[in-house]
Amino acid sequence: MPQPPLELSSSPGSSVPGLTTDPVNPPDASSPTPVAAPPPLQPGDRLVVVAPSGALRELDALRQGIDLWRSWGFEVEVPTAVGGRWGYLAGRDEERQRAWMEALTNPDYRAILCARGGYGGARVLEQGPWPEVIPPKWLVGFSDITSLLWGGLGRGLRGLHGPLMTTLANEPEWSQQRLRALLMGQAVPALRGLGWGGGRVTGTLLPANLTVATHLLGTPYEPNLDGAILALEDVTEAPYRIDRMLTHWRMMGKLKGVKGIALGRFSRCEPADHVPSFTVEEVLRDRLGDLGIPIVSGLPFGHDGDNATLPVGVSAHLNGNQGTLAIL
Repeated sequence: MPQPPLELSSSPGSSVPGLTTDPVNPPDASSPTPVAAPPPLQPGDRLVVVAPSGALRELDALRQGIDLWRSWGFEVEVPTAVGGRWGYLAGRDEERQRAWMEALTNPDYRAILCARGGYGGARVLEQGPWPEVIPPKWLVGFSDITSLLWGGLGRGLRGLHGPLMTTLANEPEWSQQRLRALLMGQAVPALRGLGWGGGRVTGTLLPANLTVATHLLGTPYEPNLDGAILALEDVTEAPYRIDRMLTHWRMMGKLKGVKGIALGRFSRCEPADHVPSFTVEEVLRDRLGDLGIPIVSGLPFGHDGDNATLPVGVSAHLNGNQGTLAIL
């Protein structure tokens, strides 16, 4: 039976505090204004869906994601801008940034839920400075949303690298409940993968899509990597491309201060048949295995499978001997 059209609320007005289209003066990510962490969510809180990246195609999946959030007792607003389209983007840059700024600055929104990934988050960042004051709130998403998760560090956003609105309904129940628990201030169990050795460390967790994170290096949105535990995943990148990106990190010296690396799923990244190549695992071990730090691979996060939510910018413990990643 055909489902009814997805109901989208009216677009927010164009007068949004802090909105600018000046790409010349991006914010200084090295010295963000200290702000309080957002309080845990409570049933009845108002949440907003945004589409800062690729054009929406998965309407049924979006509807299922909305239904799940509402079943948890939250109010979910879906502005009309979510359905925008401009080429492969979910609307023109100024339209997507206007919706993004409204989501950031509206104190009624307690969390921002990203519709999908794709590409476009960096173009939103390019549009100009963040507002001087952002009411503390949560930001949920992964993949291309890495740009906003990293850009929001220290600016009033508590990022959660986790399921998108269009992927949430396909997550197993344990993954859905992990996301909900983190938003509501509850503890979550450690994740287990394959330990490569290197001992154990405590550091600041920075989850990311490898490709998106690589293209933030050297920009104002590159976070301080000293003392970080990087948690990396990717999709549809051939082994030589992953090699190229990790070699870029090495040549820039960006891995020197990293305390540990947690590797999620690198899905659809195997070489084509009959093409001479290393495997993804061989590339990862070659480019990372000599760093002398704890590394854990095979953790259940990323594309095309279970995507365990990981908070951004919080303390975590990585045990390279036992193969575990725990949120502290």
